[in-house]
Amino acid sequence: MDVALNEQVRSYWELEPCGTSPDIVGGRAPLTREWFKQVEEHRYRVEPYIHAVAQFTRHHGQAILEVGVGAGTDHLQWARAGAVCHGVDLTEAAIRATRARLALYGFTSELQRVDAERLPFGDGRFDLVYSWGVIHHAGRPGDIIREIHRVLKPGGRFVGMLYGRHSLVALRVWMRHALLRGRPWRSLARVVGEHVESPGTRAYTVRELRALFDAFAEARVWPVLTEYDVRRVPRFVARWIPQELGWFLVVDARK
Repeated sequence: MDVALNEQVRSYWELEPCGTSPDIVGGRAPLTREWFKQVEEHRYRVEPYIHAVAQFTRHHGQAILEVGVGAGTDHLQWARAGAVCHGVDLTEAAIRATRARLALYGFTSELQRVDAERLPFGDGRFDLVYSWGVIHHAGRPGDIIREIHRVLKPGGRFVGMLYGRHSLVALRVWMRHALLRGRPWRSLARVVGEHVESPGTRAYTVRELRALFDAFAEARVWPVLTEYDVRRVPRFVARWIPQELGWFLVVDARK
């Protein structure tokens, strides 16, 4: 367990759960219904494919675990769908926000602030584990994936997203922090780790993610071109950019 890196990551996200920056929530008071509605509207406007990937309503009555609950936006969808909800996060800020989010609509979940590299659940506990844009921030992502495999029931599924290295986002970061600074030898992996969100952020290739999920009976990985990839790109150009250059790598794996 990379305790030092995880502590840096925790400190970073304690200040501001993902998706709650001032440019998104404006002057709305934190943890109010209006604040949460703005967070949700923005999330599903810029990442509309979350619903198609997660398929919240198909998991009524199932035991689900979300690794990295953030502001609780997706967790509320699991609760609305009638799932038996559990959630973990590295930060108190996320647990507090998610608990408040659910309470506004009369839902509850078993929420815990823990490091997902060591999950506090027994073997074969969950029908589904979900994690959207979280695992790549960990000191040891492989440990989290092994823990996810352990707590899934036989035949259970993992659904989630990690960042893609061979993407327009990563290329833009490389151009800004390597090429334009006269250091073109710096790798995509290094510039992402040093300049994207919390310290040590990872971005993967499709092949690397398939290898990380090799303990699963089957694992599908596919890229999704995102708004973050095509920002400031003319629409008539963006329509021709292939999905293979997308920042998001979606994973659907069965134990």
